[in-house]
Amino acid sequence: MEDDGSNNKNNPPSYGKLITILSLDGGGIRGIIAGVVLAYLENQLQELDGKDVRLADYFDVIAGTSTGGLITAMLTTPDLTGRPKFAAKDIVPFYLKHSPKIFPQLTGEYLGKLLSNLLGETKLHQTLTNVVIPTFDIKKLQPTIFSSYQSLVDPSLDVKLSDICVATSAAPIFFPPHFFSNKDSRGKTSEFHLVDGGIAANNPTLVAMTAVTRQILKSNPDMGKLKPLGYDKFLVISVGMGSAKKEKKYSAEKAAKWGIVSWLYDHGSNPILDITLESSSDMVHYHSSVLFAALQSEDKYLRIDVDTLEGDASSLDLATTPNLENLIKIGKKMLKKKVRKMNIDCGVYEPISKKLTNKKELKRFAKILSDEKKLRKKRSDSITKDASN
Repeated sequence: MEDDGSNNKNNPPSYGKLITILSLDGGGIRGIIAGVVLAYLENQLQELDGKDVRLADYFDVIAGTSTGGLITAMLTTPDLTGRPKFAAKDIVPFYLKHSPKIFPQLTGEYLGKLLSNLLGETKLHQTLTNVVIPTFDIKKLQPTIFSSYQSLVDPSLDVKLSDICVATSAAPIFFPPHFFSNKDSRGKTSEFHLVDGGIAANNPTLVAMTAVTRQILKSNPDMGKLKPLGYDKFLVISVGMGSAKKEKKYSAEKAAKWGIVSWLYDHGSNPILDITLESSSDMVHYHSSVLFAALQSEDKYLRIDVDTLEGDASSLDLATTPNLENLIKIGKKMLKKKVRKMNIDCGVYEPISKKLTNKKELKRFAKILSDEKKLRKKRSDSITKDASN
């Protein structure tokens, strides 16, 4: 299918009523869980608008950290016809095929070659919709956020997607830091010394919202008449990768006996990394929940996650066939579970209705996304027609 001009870079927010964001957490092998959710959402959009539509056609920004960054690149990298190289239904098969070869290699060599082959020479500015992928530069000791918005004004950030994906996935303990250099369009060479984006923002929702806000502040014409704090116009779907059952993970009594090694590795888990990633994700979800509640627009924010993983399922890197198949089952069960919101008074997840499931809510969001896309297309056609007269 040829690109019909329907992707969101061609039909920006100024043609519609909303700014649409898809946010994908980090979580290693548990990216399979998100793959199941995304395949369902894309299927709902296809039922409304035809089998050829893809997620990149509906979101102004797709943000992803670590394994979420890899999925982001898969969904937004163009093929030779200008359409997304991967459909959402391709994510789970991709993980099933390649995960057993990715995770045993602590050098990251297989992942680097795989991404280079899949994504080729595609650079940040070439994605089919805007992307935001966090990393952390250990030489500068500060985050490096790869945003397709920012790449237009800072050529040093317009690097290959394959390098970005290797960098945002370079979780300490699991993979080495990723070093690469980039010679930009000005002839200037920049160096990057990067590790996993989860160190900075394992849940990239606020990073994505901030990237959009910066464009509004800069009076980017694509943003139309949106105001800098007009968050009531944001529609956000935030997908987590699952986490361990909270009350069964660690205890102060147990941790008090740990040495340095146990903080890094304890009976198959990685305490310091687990704590870093989970605290980052939960804080962002808490802030987002408060923000959308304050704006009375909670119906435009959907967080889908599960915090009851146990045993092998909570691992970031266990790529055995039984665990991979179990993660698929967990993703399917998560779709059937009740929608839960964070109680902003106590930080506890609570179901908002006995009947409202994640499936039903994704179906509702799909209808909103479809209507927004059609509105933008209608206004775009009208503008084109007026210009030709």
